[in-house]
Amino acid sequence: MRQSKLFSRTLKEAPKDEVSVNAQLLARGGFISKLMAGVHTFLPLGFRVREKVIGIIREEMNALGASELLMPALHPRAAWDATGRWESMKSVMYQFRDLQGKEYGLGPTHEEIVAAIGTHIIFSYADLPISTYQIQTKFRSEARAKSGLMRGREFSMKDLYSFHADEQSLAEFYEVVKHAYLKVFKRMELTAFVTEASGGDFSKEHSHEFMVETSAGEDETVLCRLCGYAENKEISKLKSGATCPKCPGGVVEHVATSEVGNIFKLGTRFSEPLNLRYRDAAGALHPVIMASYGIGVDRLVGTIVEVHHDDRGIVWPRSVAPAAAHLVVLGEDEKVRAYAEKVYEALTKKGMEVLFDDRHEMSAGEKFTDADLIGIPARLVVSEKTLAHNKVEVKERKNGKPELVALKDLPALLGSNRE
Repeated sequence: MRQSKLFSRTLKEAPKDEVSVNAQLLARGGFISKLMAGVHTFLPLGFRVREKVIGIIREEMNALGASELLMPALHPRAAWDATGRWESMKSVMYQFRDLQGKEYGLGPTHEEIVAAIGTHIIFSYADLPISTYQIQTKFRSEARAKSGLMRGREFSMKDLYSFHADEQSLAEFYEVVKHAYLKVFKRMELTAFVTEASGGDFSKEHSHEFMVETSAGEDETVLCRLCGYAENKEISKLKSGATCPKCPGGVVEHVATSEVGNIFKLGTRFSEPLNLRYRDAAGALHPVIMASYGIGVDRLVGTIVEVHHDDRGIVWPRSVAPAAAHLVVLGEDEKVRAYAEKVYEALTKKGMEVLFDDRHEMSAGEKFTDADLIGIPARLVVSEKTLAHNKVEVKERKNGKPELVALKDLPALLGSNRE
């Protein structure tokens, strides 16, 4: 990627209406463009980060044996009337009539839709258990869409659905997904803790949320740091400083958190009204037992920035960075620029992802400021000074010291620092 051709631009100042760190830095770094509150464009660099996040999620969902599909975002009212959620979800669901007067909604979630599809796929106990997932755009009428990517009206979500013949099968898969989620977040260098929460409109049972501690979080979690036990404040009766009920010597505290995922045991909440049933070995009919599992893709991008930044800009974890290296050429000397082109070509031929700051008539200070703001893990500099040694200056974005490295050694050096 050549920075001179990139369809984005860095900003010296954050938009005046943005107060959260992720909104300010993502806008300044040219990762996103705000269309209106809760609705953003992912510009080329932001799109690459989003794709890296999706790639990690997809790998871990496929490892569960789940198959990927893509369901529609436009839903007829009848699909939601069957479960009674057309009325109960009015506060968050975009609902409207078309020119013929028929009622539709934009999907905030897909339990009804996937259960209806299941009636054409699941017939026997031999078909169970089975799971499927999608990574798709969701729409929710958030009354307070704010904080950049943390609370959106149009956003990407990974939603996984599992189908089971009995509670034991559900419980076993539920725990497997729980560990898969923790692995997803760990790969993005986020420390998430499993939090007991309300089942809301999805389930009468407690659900589990995956919370990341951050001052930008809109949730409050009751947490014991000794054993990791956590409850959402909405259901907890524990005050800060109270004894943890799960471990001796532990005390709880109230911390600001951001939810990056949630999982629900749905039971037969959706299968019964939609007539999703299976026959057991004796031929008797039973409602299929379901669960749903969500991860907010866009919210994850915002949370990563909230956790991984400093006073100069974003510090992307390598696993989700838009590139492995940010190559910066200084000055207008033709020999220097020719050598920078040689470095860029050599690295890209090796399959390395490189953002090449080939822009003209910009000072070293301006380019370095942009590089720190954008936050790619390694900065490579080609200048008259480095060319005199026939080398490239390499500096890690996170607490790195500059060092001169020969071109032939760059692929191995950068490769060893990748996930």
